[in-house]
Amino acid sequence: MNFNAVRLLSFKEMRDARRNRWFIVVSILFALLSVSLSLLGLAGLGSLGISGFGRTAASLLNLVLLIVPLMGLLLGAMSIAGEREQGTLVTLLAQPVTAGEVFLGKYLGSALALLSTILLGFGASALVIARFAGTQEISDYLYLVAFTMLLGLSFLSLGFLTSVFARRQATAVGAALFLWFTFIFLSDLGLMGTAIVLRLSPPELFWLVMINPAQSFKLAVIGALQKSIESFGAAGLYASDVFGPWLAVVLGGVLCFWTLTALSAALLFFRRRCAD
Repeated sequence: MNFNAVRLLSFKEMRDARRNRWFIVVSILFALLSVSLSLLGLAGLGSLGISGFGRTAASLLNLVLLIVPLMGLLLGAMSIAGEREQGTLVTLLAQPVTAGEVFLGKYLGSALALLSTILLGFGASALVIARFAGTQEISDYLYLVAFTMLLGLSFLSLGFLTSVFARRQATAVGAALFLWFTFIFLSDLGLMGTAIVLRLSPPELFWLVMINPAQSFKLAVIGALQKSIESFGAAGLYASDVFGPWLAVVLGGVLCFWTLTALSAALLFFRRRCAD
């Protein structure tokens, strides 16, 4: 593995991401909405003197669930499929680099671009909160940031897996949007319907929730903010009884599992397609 080649390819991918209009628009939207929610939260606090970090973290949860998976999926979906459609992927692979080095460089560059965007949005929001409301309850906010980064990487890996199979960028983007809609919207409805029809037990319902990385993220953050996941009903109580203080570690492991599994599958199929 030539790590210098991987580094150069990752820098190239970061530059490409910064020129991507879709990614720029979604990134700016995320930053603006993060700051706006912070200001609204501070306005709601009035003169009570309550710290705004905990409240803002709760209000940012739904924003993160909507935008960060979309950013990861779109960035990953357009990476390889876009190069393939433009013909630059063949040129890139003709250089003295391996398919694995190309793939790893592109993923690392995309990951750095995604994580920097997430940190920029949360950083701008944190500056507003700290300026007007102090730094109390900042640990909840940092917890949200950490799990948001894991969530973004898991969906970035899914985006790369989609991009490997797509011959055209439009096809990859369409598949990414379908995955986003399925994981974010249909999963909640399907989960409720399945639980009612099949009369799932609390353990079965909990493990069904764990299948979805977005739901694992939501469960982890709500547990940290509320110090309890009783709002998830019997499944939440079961999770608390079984895992106790280790629940956050388990849920973080679920997000890491999604990231590594999807990434490994994408790398495997990318190498096979390059060898054909």
